Amino acid sequence: MERKLAAILAADVVGYSALMERDEAGTYERLTALRKELFEPRIADYRGRIFKLMGDGLLAEFGSVVDAVECSATLQDSLATRNAAVEDTERIELRIGINLGEVIVDGEDRYGDGVNISARLQQLADPGGVCVSGKVAREVDRTLPFDFESMGDQHLKNISEPIPVYRLVRTGSPPRQRQHVSLALPNKPSIAVLPFVNMSGEPEQEYFADGLVEDLITSLSKVSSLFVIARNSSFAYKGKSMDVRQIARELGVRYVLEGSVRRASNRLRITGQLIEGREATHIWADKFEGDAEDIFDLQDRMTESIVGTLEPTLRRVEIERARRKRPDSLDAYDLFLRALPHTYANTPTDNDEALRLLNEALRLDPNYACVHGYAAWGYEQRFLRGGFHPEDRTAALKHANIALAIGADDPQPLCMGAFVQATITHDYGRAINALDRALKLNSNSALAYGLSAMVHMFNESYERSCDHAFKALRLSPFDPMNYHSYLALAWVCLFTGRFEDAATYSTLGTQVNPGFSILHASLVASYANLDRLSEAQTAAARLFEVAPGWTIGQFVRMDVVQPERMEGLAAALRKAGLPE
Repeated sequence: MERKLAAILAADVVGYSALMERDEAGTYERLTALRKELFEPRIADYRGRIFKLMGDGLLAEFGSVVDAVECSATLQDSLATRNAAVEDTERIELRIGINLGEVIVDGEDRYGDGVNISARLQQLADPGGVCVSGKVAREVDRTLPFDFESMGDQHLKNISEPIPVYRLVRTGSPPRQRQHVSLALPNKPSIAVLPFVNMSGEPEQEYFADGLVEDLITSLSKVSSLFVIARNSSFAYKGKSMDVRQIARELGVRYVLEGSVRRASNRLRITGQLIEGREATHIWADKFEGDAEDIFDLQDRMTESIVGTLEPTLRRVEIERARRKRPDSLDAYDLFLRALPHTYANTPTDNDEALRLLNEALRLDPNYACVHGYAAWGYEQRFLRGGFHPEDRTAALKHANIALAIGADDPQPLCMGAFVQATITHDYGRAINALDRALKLNSNSALAYGLSAMVHMFNESYERSCDHAFKALRLSPFDPMNYHSYLALAWVCLFTGRFEDAATYSTLGTQVNPGFSILHASLVASYANLDRLSEAQTAAARLFEVAPGWTIGQFVRMDVVQPERMEGLAAALRKAGLPE
């Protein structure tokens, strides 16, 4: 079965049945003449092809959505001119709908939702009017001299999800003065990176600023959980002073990133600020500095720093947005966002709530790869620290395998699936391959580096583990998942006899996640190996506060590293007087 992307134009005669009842022969003749003299030639002029004729309408396919919209306007204007010159009883008016979507190719015919939606849009149009889907409006806005008026999200017959619909306005103002369409927001964090302002007045800094923004857009586009506006659309605002709220409306994004570049002597300073578009509220701002001697290396480092900071910032803001939504309006994405803080906490109570929300999200969307990844991690947590029940192990591996299968091009589910596979099956080679793929897909993923650090630590490839842990911490210094990187560093130090460093990294990890019992146990073991038993007992008291029933036997049974390594940790914990 062949599929392809196409713009489908559906046209229907207004009041066809009444026209036929009043003058069957005359209506038939006039409509036939219109097809031959107007519809077919105009559609051909715009490189379209009629693939289905009905008694009262037609369906046409276009390779270009711009051609389809221009053709619709030409058809309606030509009909209006003809109708002005005839009697009311001889007038023929059309409703037109246009959709951009995937269609099934069957010889000369076309089928599928791409066609069905265009037919439903046509039914919403006024006589002589044109309705388009949100996809069409997004593609042609700023390209054609038309306005688009939002009709909101519409529930179309036999289409499961509501579709954003827009009415084409052909009598709008010129392109540079007109009001652009306010596009519906995607169901994921959406961002536009505007051209950075060159504050130096030097042409070479203009190139640097533009190159930095292009790199930012490219890097952010690799983050599958973000919807990023393409460069050409963002750069349409270069040199223009506009309200950020209007830009957000026109581009259909929730967030806008803007900034500036300034050179002073041999130093470059880049400032960036992230703004929520609806209310123009500032969410994040920072500055980045470096020597201008190697401008391209500086550009790479700046890009890495900004992207690494932006991703967790956007995630926190999106989580708060989901928390504010009414429970009866939550979709799978909102449920996933609500689950994330509970998964990060990594405590039994939080884990139960995370799994409840994640399973509800999967009920709404069974093929949500990221949710499968985090569900795998939730069941892994429950298995390793909740009694080692076989059904939890089975559920963890089931969700991990699904995440790896359907999320093969998405770094987040790849990371989570690989990590769970590593902790439960010890198949470190397979897990490392998946993590390496995730890092190729997004070389700025702090999550991928942090979990890779853990798996390399399990695999005793300690140098790689430390490299990836430090990379994760540098990319995203305030990420709630950073306790994984600190744990990897702490255990590498414990296993290589650097107990002072192990205590430092364990302490830093507990500051990121105070409820994670393994880091408290690591701190106890570090102090015990240093013969600082008083500090070990203080750390043990904090361990029992977060995990009252904790025992060395349960800890060793997790079996996440080689037995001799686990036994070395157990010996240090016994030295500190912890219960078996």
